[in-house]
Amino acid sequence: MIPSKRKIALMIAGIAGCLITQSAYSANWLMLQGTETEKQGEAPRAHVWGFIQAQYQYDTSDPNAGNAYIPPKLIGPNLDSQNQFNVNRARLGVRGTGFPLDSKVNYFLLAEFGNNGITAPVDGKHLTDASVTLNHIPGARVRVGLFKYPGAEEGLQAIHVFDYINFTAVTNQLLLERFPNENYTSNVVPQTLPPGQSLSAFDKSVGAFRDVGIQVFDTFKVSNWEHSYAVMVGNGNGLNYGDNNNNKDVYLYWSSELVFGGKGGRREGMKLFAWNQSGKRYLDNTDDSVHNPQQYDRDRSGLGIKYLKRPFRASAEYMDGEGMIFQGPDKPTFDVNSNPATDPDTNPAGGDGSNGKANGYYVEGGWYIPNTNWEIDLRYDVYNRLDGDRFEFKYSGVTLGTQYHFNKKTRINAEAAFNEGEAKNFAAGAGPNANLDGIDTRYAIQVTHIF
Repeated sequence: MIPSKRKIALMIAGIAGCLITQSAYSANWLMLQGTETEKQGEAPRAHVWGFIQAQYQYDTSDPNAGNAYIPPKLIGPNLDSQNQFNVNRARLGVRGTGFPLDSKVNYFLLAEFGNNGITAPVDGKHLTDASVTLNHIPGARVRVGLFKYPGAEEGLQAIHVFDYINFTAVTNQLLLERFPNENYTSNVVPQTLPPGQSLSAFDKSVGAFRDVGIQVFDTFKVSNWEHSYAVMVGNGNGLNYGDNNNNKDVYLYWSSELVFGGKGGRREGMKLFAWNQSGKRYLDNTDDSVHNPQQYDRDRSGLGIKYLKRPFRASAEYMDGEGMIFQGPDKPTFDVNSNPATDPDTNPAGGDGSNGKANGYYVEGGWYIPNTNWEIDLRYDVYNRLDGDRFEFKYSGVTLGTQYHFNKKTRINAEAAFNEGEAKNFAAGAGPNANLDGIDTRYAIQVTHIF
């Protein structure tokens, strides 16, 4: 689904204003993740690498009147506490080229051993990337296998250089896909602590912004500008190697960057980008013993800008979606209204995310304090879920953070996220707001080391 011209104009105007205000990086992630240098002898046959992220988070949200909690008030992925130490990511990989046989062939392999949405639903470890890139056709590199699909910047960029600890609400809920269970699974009610029932009701890994498929992509340089494109066809089944239906997802991506200087993930420049993805999903939402999934469209699109010229950076992105709108890890039906309308006055219709709409955006910036290892970050994000529905929700947050860079590969993040959530068409304390009221500040600290 493509944003209207009015929305696009408003976003461009807002983004331009942000530029007057650094470590999100104006990097070309298609090339950094999908290729190696093709000069013989410069790219290793096997470069072992990885990173570790260890963190502590503390959420100050209040329970509902029955002393029970909903997921936004608990720490994921386990959702059984308001404060937690965690090794949230521990990834080990190897990448390189086929040199000396053929320097135009390269590969990328990466596995996850941390505790997060990828590993928690399964066996504690999961392969996240396994791809081969063929660089033989000028202007049309071909990448096949399991890898990050071209899309939103928060998802496409390397997570170990992400400037914040937690994703924005719009990225977490609209783009970080949760896949339906094979059979109908009922929603989970709010839980007291310790929870008597898991609030994570999905039995598959999150999509992790990845898919299995084939991608054609490349980059073209014109003066100081670098233009990139990507077209991908994938299963639409996330980290699962096979497909679960006969439909395929289509991903489209374009970026144009005015390069100021530097290279790699810390290159300076101003990048404008747009993306679109569309596919179909099957969801069994009939509460009976019969396996009878129905087909639903799933469309997502967005556009944004990133700017980096030390000591400042700024970025903003608008995202739009229709179909398969995630309602929470406790809502495997994708429906927030567990009592469909029998009387419009007491049980209003709506709340169905399988056919719902949503949109959101974020604006963020940072400042490297000159002559120090410190960086200050500030972000504002908004997510409108089930836009136009009786059960429309608005999530918003302001995140204030700081980073201390011990060196190029080790840093510590600390942040405070001042979050809010409300059901716009209900009074305070009524309907969904009985559980949303009380969402409050979340504090987090994280150490990242790349090796």
